Amino acid sequence: MASGRTTVSLGEDLARRARRLGINVSAAARQGVLDAVKEAMARSDREAYRRHPERPTERWDEVEAWSDE
Repeated sequence: MASGRTTVSLGEDLARRARRLGINVSAAARQGVLDAVKEAMARSDREAYRRHPERPTERWDEVEAWSDE
């Protein structure tokens, strides 16, 4: 995965604590952003489904499952 540079501002106290505890701030920030993106995408999907829920139609019986189950 290619990466780019992004500036993140931390308070001095938080940055000092992270350094003292040996926290890799880049990795922690990357994981935090990844978690936030996943959460936002799931929320967006749920909201879209609420706006446009799936409803049976006359062709509903012709629908195939996406898995072997």
